[in-house]
Amino acid sequence: MSARHWPVALALLAIAILGSYLLYTEQLAREFRTEAEVHKRMYGLVQEGLLSTEPGAELQALSDLQWELTRTGVPLVALNADGVPYAVANLPFEADLVEPADRRRVLEYVEELDARNAPVETALGSVHFGSPPIIRRLRWAATLQVAGALLLIFVGYVVVRGALRAERERMWSAMARELAHQMGTPLTSLKGWHEVLQLPAEDRSRMVSDTRLAREVGADLDRLERVSRRFELIGKPPALSAVRPAAVVRELEEYLAPRLPGGGGQVRLQVKVSPDLPAVEANQLLLVWGLENCVKNSLDALAGRGGRIRLAAFPQEDGVGFLVSDDGPGIDPEIRDRLFEPGVTTKPGGWGVGLSLARRIVEDVHGGKIRVRNRPGGGARFEIRVPQSVGRRRFPVRREGVAEA
Repeated sequence: MSARHWPVALALLAIAILGSYLLYTEQLAREFRTEAEVHKRMYGLVQEGLLSTEPGAELQALSDLQWELTRTGVPLVALNADGVPYAVANLPFEADLVEPADRRRVLEYVEELDARNAPVETALGSVHFGSPPIIRRLRWAATLQVAGALLLIFVGYVVVRGALRAERERMWSAMARELAHQMGTPLTSLKGWHEVLQLPAEDRSRMVSDTRLAREVGADLDRLERVSRRFELIGKPPALSAVRPAAVVRELEEYLAPRLPGGGGQVRLQVKVSPDLPAVEANQLLLVWGLENCVKNSLDALAGRGGRIRLAAFPQEDGVGFLVSDDGPGIDPEIRDRLFEPGVTTKPGGWGVGLSLARRIVEDVHGGKIRVRNRPGGGARFEIRVPQSVGRRRFPVRREGVAEA
């Protein structure tokens, strides 16, 4: 059986055990009702013997009562004053009280009964009794309950573990595709510059100067190094330090400026950074990446239609808030609560990894908070809070102009 079939098999086994338990408890309920009927008849026989005026009615009632007692299935042994058995019922073995060997066996069984229940003393001697059959079956009910509960817990553990494993595999698969995508652009550019380098020097000089060629190759190598460092840091706890929010916004702005669509689908980037922001406890490389993924979501929303993206940094209590908003169509309410989950995307051919990485960077790496909501006038709004650097003074909260973004 393959590993993916184990949860189904265990779930079916748990259902079978629980079904058996339900059938078993229903059988016990029927036996309780049967015992109630026996007790009712016994009570009726007692009343009949007490109230009847017919000759011999008392003796007949006692005889019938004894018969009903034997039908309960309770083991019974009656001993006379000398300790000799003179009546038995419902023993787990055949016994002829006339035979000495059988009497000895009955007396040995009496010791077992007395170990479970104290005997009842009578005028003729004593009565020794065992447990009704239904008591013995009730012990199995508790065993089935515990077994079913343990199996359900185990099934739940296996299912949850399988779901987490599947999510991790999906996440790593998406990250591998994202890595290939991010490395594809600089690699393609380097391939083009390599073809230029293979041209004769005279033809190459007419296309591009050596200075520009070296600068462009260096820029592509920097991009590859940045991508490599990003994915290296996302897999382990990175070192955090005091980072200026203005530096984060400026780096992201410089990266985005040459990549914004122009022409009919022009996208304008508006940047606003509040003055005197405190430093935040962050890894600048990863924090820029998290904000970049939010901006890319806005760029996808504005693709082909143009619009405005606003990038802002402003003070918040015990930290700094970053804002990425656009005037696109907004987030579909059906997926808004799942937008940061791996694999969730509205873009055809999308992998749903960018925003899940953004949440991991903000919340897991930086101990911050990220959320998204639709703007009243249309568009999406990503709000990010990052704690300020340890040891920095608490900055007063000022949010003028941010609520309307």
